[in-house]
Amino acid sequence: MVKKHPGIAGDIQAALELLSEDAFHPRLRTHKLKGNLEGSWACTVGYDLRIVFSFAKREESEAVLLEAIGTHEEVY
Repeated sequence: MVKKHPGIAGDIQAALELLSEDAFHPRLRTHKLKGNLEGSWACTVGYDLRIVFSFAKREESEAVLLEAIGTHEEVY
């Protein structure tokens, strides 16, 4: 995706940094997914770009596991 649209690399990086700091920051518009993706979450990177992820416990902390990055159509 980044090879086809190199301008989005900075948007993805900014969203990932924000996601690592606060997965529920209002700018990300984080929401639970339903159906086949139940148990996963998604956040917005840009107009039609999404990050799909899940939360996992590791020892005594919580981690964000990335599942997919792509357009709305690609990830859902």
